Amino acid sequence: MDSKTQLAPALNFFPTLKPPNKTLAFHQISVLIITFLAYASFHASRKPPSIVKSVLGPKLQSNSSSFDTGWAPFNGPQGTHRLGELDLAFLSAYSFGMYFAGHVGDRIDLRLFLAYGMLGSGVLTCLFGLGYWCNVHMLWYFVGVQVVCGLFQSIGWPCVVAVVGNWFGKTKRGLIMGVWSSHTSVGNIVGSVIASGVLEFGWGWSFVVPGLLVILVGGLVFLFLPVSPEDLGFESPGKEEVEMNVEVNGVENVEKVESEEAVLLRAENVDVGADAESLSAIGFLEAWRLPGVAPFAFCLFFSKLVSYTFLYWLPFYIRHTAVAGVHLSHKTAGNLSTIFDIGGVFGGILAGLISDMLEARAVTSIAFLLLSVPALVLYRAYGSLSMVANILLMFLSGLLVNGPYALITTAVATDLGTQTLIKGNSRALATVTAIIDGTGSVGAALGPLLAGYISTRGWNSVFLMLILAIFCATLFLIRIARTEIKEKLSGKRWFWYSIDTQ
Repeated sequence: MDSKTQLAPALNFFPTLKPPNKTLAFHQISVLIITFLAYASFHASRKPPSIVKSVLGPKLQSNSSSFDTGWAPFNGPQGTHRLGELDLAFLSAYSFGMYFAGHVGDRIDLRLFLAYGMLGSGVLTCLFGLGYWCNVHMLWYFVGVQVVCGLFQSIGWPCVVAVVGNWFGKTKRGLIMGVWSSHTSVGNIVGSVIASGVLEFGWGWSFVVPGLLVILVGGLVFLFLPVSPEDLGFESPGKEEVEMNVEVNGVENVEKVESEEAVLLRAENVDVGADAESLSAIGFLEAWRLPGVAPFAFCLFFSKLVSYTFLYWLPFYIRHTAVAGVHLSHKTAGNLSTIFDIGGVFGGILAGLISDMLEARAVTSIAFLLLSVPALVLYRAYGSLSMVANILLMFLSGLLVNGPYALITTAVATDLGTQTLIKGNSRALATVTAIIDGTGSVGAALGPLLAGYISTRGWNSVFLMLILAIFCATLFLIRIARTEIKEKLSGKRWFWYSIDTQ
C-alpha cells in the first residue's frame, strides 16, 4: 500500500469487506457506485444557480399577470449581466483550481482530498442560500462565496476519475466510463428537481438542501472509498494489459510504417520495467506534452462552453420563452430543463459504446459534435411550437451535446493518463484529467458569461455563439481523427491502441 494512502475506516472496521471475503469485482462495483454518487452530488449542488436565475433576475410579466420582483442586485436592467458574472466567478475559480487539484491529487490520499472537497462545497453552497434569510443584497458576498465554492468543487473531478482509472483496465473503458459519466446528467437532474421542488418555500432552500446532500455523500466517501486495488491486496487491472502490450511491442514496431501524422501522435518506444519511476507523479508541463492531451483539452474548451451554457441558462431560457404561447412557471421550467440532462445520460453511454466499437474516440466525438449543430437549430426554431416538440428536440440536443463532453472527460482522459508512454503510471492520471477538464472549465466559465451579455441582443445570437463553438471544437480533433481513419484503412490499430503500445 502507498504510504500516502490510508485504507477507508469502514473497511478496517468491517473485515468482511476485505479480501478474501469480497472479490475484486465487488470492490470495482462499489467504487463505481461511490464515485458516481460523489460526483452526482457535486453536480446537484451546481444546479441551483440556474434554477433560481429566473427568480433572482430582472422582472418578467407572465400570462397570469403576476410579476417576478427579482432579488437585488440581480433584478435591475443589467441583471442578466450580473448573473453571468456570478457564473464566471464560480467557473473561473473552478478551472483555476482544477489544474492545482490534479497536481496535488497525484501526491496525496485521494479519498481524504475528495472528502474535504465535498465538505467544503456543501458548506459554501449552504452559505449562498443563507443570503436569502439574512436578506443579503451585496454582490461581493455572492461572488465571494461562488469563488471559494468553485475552488472546493475543482477537487472532485480529478479525484473520482483517478480512482476509477486505478480500478479498471482499458478493456471496454469507453462503455464503462460512458455509463459511469452519466453521474453528471443524473446530478443535474437531481439538483434541478430538488431546487425546483423547494423553490416555493424560498430560493435559499434551493441551495441549502443540495449543499447538505454533498456533505452527506462526502461522509460516505470518507468511510468507504478504497483508492486503488493495491490498498486491498489486489493486482492493478491495468498492469496485465500493459505487460501484454510490451510483449507484442517489438513485433508491431517491425511492421510499423511511419507517416507524418503518426510521427506527430506517437513517441519513441520506452522501457516499462522501472517500477520506481512508474510510481513518481508526472510533471505538469510533461503531461501537456503527452500525445493527444492538448488537442482534446482545447476541444473540451469549446464543448464544455456549450454544455455549461445550457447547464446555467436553460431554465432561464425556458422561463422567458413561451411554449405554445404560454410562459411556464419557475418550477415547471426547472423540471422541464431536466430533459436536456436525460438526453445527456443516453448521449454519454452511446458515445462510449460507439467509441469502443470503432476504437476511435476522435471520430466519435466529431460525429456527435457535427450532428448537434442541426439539433440546436431545430430546437431554437421549433422548440416553442408545442410542449412535445420542445421535449423531443431538447432531448436530442442534450444527447448530442453531452455525448462528446462525457466521452472526453472520462474515457479519453483516462486513456491519455494511463498510456504506456508514461510507463503505465496511474499517478499521472489525476494530472492529465485536471489538464483536460481544467482547460474545458475555462470554456465553461466563458460560455455562461457570454450568454448573460449576448442574451440581451436576443437568443438567436446565443445559439449562433454555441454553433460557432461546436465548429471550433471539431477543428481541434480533425488531425487525430484523420490519423485514426488512415491507420484503420491501412490495417493497423487505431490511435488509442497505437499509443498504448508505444
